[in-house]
Amino acid sequence: MGQRGFWAEQQRVEKLKTKKPVLERLSQSIPWESFRPLLERGYAQERKSNAGRRRIDPLILFKMLVLQQLFNLSDDDTEFQVNDRRSFEEFVGLGVMNDIPDATTIAFFRERLRKAGVIEELFEKFEAYLRSQGLEARGGQIIDATLVPVPRQRNSREDNKEIKENRMPEGWDENPNRLQQKDLDARWVKKNGINHYGYKNSICIDVEHGFIRRYAVTPANIHDSQMLPMLLDPENTDDYVWADSAFAGERFEDLLDLGGFESCIHEKGSRNHPLSDAAKERNRIKSAIRACVEHVFGCMTMSMGGKMTRKIGLEKNKAWWGLKNLTFNFLRYLLRANRAFALA
Repeated sequence: MGQRGFWAEQQRVEKLKTKKPVLERLSQSIPWESFRPLLERGYAQERKSNAGRRRIDPLILFKMLVLQQLFNLSDDDTEFQVNDRRSFEEFVGLGVMNDIPDATTIAFFRERLRKAGVIEELFEKFEAYLRSQGLEARGGQIIDATLVPVPRQRNSREDNKEIKENRMPEGWDENPNRLQQKDLDARWVKKNGINHYGYKNSICIDVEHGFIRRYAVTPANIHDSQMLPMLLDPENTDDYVWADSAFAGERFEDLLDLGGFESCIHEKGSRNHPLSDAAKERNRIKSAIRACVEHVFGCMTMSMGGKMTRKIGLEKNKAWWGLKNLTFNFLRYLLRANRAFALA
């Protein structure tokens, strides 16, 4: 094969651009600059002197965090992929002559945002943008949760017993390096006869547009129903609330009624009181709408690299999943924008 010339390379770049890949559409569609004030606040650090290299633009680092969530990459993999792939490099706003932020810088930036409480505000900032674009929450809301697996800890039974009682096992605090690798917040839960270890990402989406409007991250052993008060969205223009039978019960019906919501929660049978055929038919009708929330979790599993998370501790997992939920809303916005363009 002959050597590729300058014009051939330019044609190759133009051809790639005509394909309208997701990253290019994200660059064009998301109001990145609107996030800058929050990123600056989270990235603020008093400098002792003007010596040393210039600070990296926080918007570049934020886009690297978005890339990380789009493909479920570790910090090291994010650094490598931005170095290796032209589309990643262009998305974050770097050229071939720029230095790529390393994995440590990416991790420190995420931690600064977490400690400053900025990640939740970034989520709310984009929620406000959606409302300004006529994409406010409509059609009622669907509430559900998905298990978030994390690497399993190899502890003794005695140590696990102490952790379950929210106590630090004896001697762990004497080795800070070891303690740093121990997750004291993740919990076991059994679902459909299978044991799972990790956390839960509980979300509320609106029916009409399918955006995540509220979320909560908890240890896996926290029952889904306990998150209902935190997840209910009073801003939704319609009062209907869909949820599976984990939320069934008189106290949840009373809570929804008190808040002015109309329950569409699945009915639940018991050993001595199985569901009637009429109740099963009502559940089937409700499932046609409630299934929309599974599309969110399916996107995270199939299109965003999976749900496996390697962060240790509840607070770091909250930050990770806050960014993932925000990134999902970015992707959802692209889909809605494409539909609007097709109808125009």
